[in-house]
Amino acid sequence: MSREAGRRIVVTGATGNVGTSVVRLLSEDPEVGSVLGLARRIPDWSPPKTDWTAVDLGSEQADLAGVFEGADAVVHLAWAFQPTHDPARTWRTNVLGGIRVFEAVAAAKVPTLVHASSVGAYSPGPKDHAVDESWPTHGWPDAAYCREKAYLERTLDTFDRAHPRVRVVRMRPAFLFKRESASEQRRIFGGRFLPGPLARPELLPVLPDIPGLRVQALHTDDAAKAYQLALKSAVRGAFNLAAEPPVDAGLLGEMLGARPVRLPRPAARSAIAAAWGLHLLPASPHLFDAVLRLPLMDCTRARTELGWEPERTATEVLEEFLQGLQRGEGAPTEPMRGRKVG
Repeated sequence: MSREAGRRIVVTGATGNVGTSVVRLLSEDPEVGSVLGLARRIPDWSPPKTDWTAVDLGSEQADLAGVFEGADAVVHLAWAFQPTHDPARTWRTNVLGGIRVFEAVAAAKVPTLVHASSVGAYSPGPKDHAVDESWPTHGWPDAAYCREKAYLERTLDTFDRAHPRVRVVRMRPAFLFKRESASEQRRIFGGRFLPGPLARPELLPVLPDIPGLRVQALHTDDAAKAYQLALKSAVRGAFNLAAEPPVDAGLLGEMLGARPVRLPRPAARSAIAAAWGLHLLPASPHLFDAVLRLPLMDCTRARTELGWEPERTATEVLEEFLQGLQRGEGAPTEPMRGRKVG
């Protein structure tokens, strides 16, 4: 497709939490001529100007260069969180699959690559003040998610030097939520059988207050807007993305009308480790360790260079997500399917 007919954008991981928001926003953009969504399973969902191709990034047989041919930009969002008990499997999809995407971008001479990195790529940092994009991205090595995100940061360092004509943008968002992602994220982190209706204020009189558990959140649609702005501009490099205020037990207690109760880190970790070891909880204790060490992010660069500003506060994001949990909400794609348990 020629540039005169509108830009052609390819999105990997197009049926997930971030992918559905990015594809929807791009499909409504008059400057975009077509969107090609890549996913392992083609959905019934059909946004305007959007086509689908079934691709497994974990497969060495995938002809990504052929798929990317003629694209103006590739937005790489695909990511496998599970199985946490088999890190070699997630490594094949996330790291080796990511490298295949980067190599195919270069082979197809795609001029722009926008990559979904994460706050999880950052090395341990402060909880009392925010850090900018210069903070080291070595991750928390014991957690597969952080290890994989950090490895791709190093891969892109090399890619940048080897392919200076490709404009590479790295998005480093905080934890991303929206109403439609509630069922998917419950399955990923809480398990298939965790009842969503348990997320009701009247059922949570107390809330564990764990030292170090202070993180940032962002609405997925606000993150998607940053991706769209990056595609429209000439920026390069990394961008932190997060909403205010930071989320801790105090904020959650106010939201839910629950009383924070101090819980020592070792006790909380032991409980999570036991549940994970028994395959009752998908989220690993290693990820818990990483979350306690993630820095708070300064988003000044995204505001000044992209002109980006989140439309929702972190409190509004979590309120919407909790409503989605209670109602078992989802979206018309396989990863995002809704399901109410309990």
